[in-house]
Amino acid sequence: MKVCVTSLGQNLSDNVDPKFGRCAYFIIVDTDSMEFKAEENSAVTFSGGAGPAAVSQIAGFGAEVLLTGAVGPNAFRALSAAGIKVVTGAKGSVREAIEDFKKGNASFTDSATAESHSGM
Repeated sequence: MKVCVTSLGQNLSDNVDPKFGRCAYFIIVDTDSMEFKAEENSAVTFSGGAGPAAVSQIAGFGAEVLLTGAVGPNAFRALSAAGIKVVTGAKGSVREAIEDFKKGNASFTDSATAESHSGM
């Protein structure tokens, strides 16, 4: 399964970025092999619409699940429309967030967990 984790850096040892739409990087991880690739978030500097633009970017990577700190309402609607499941409250390193997810210690959210434009 391909999982996207918002990250402050480009490696599994870097910490989860609590923001989604304006996170620094997306780490796309194959949960079976733990192979990963890091991609800069192209929406990080957008003045508006960062969440939906970020959704478009991670959907293009084939992500099935997003692990992040929080998502706003516009991003959540776009994620739902793209069929990407969302886990919020992720913390620690990217590797720790993935391991928690694989162990079943993370649950999917069914609504936004941040206010609009909270990442600005």
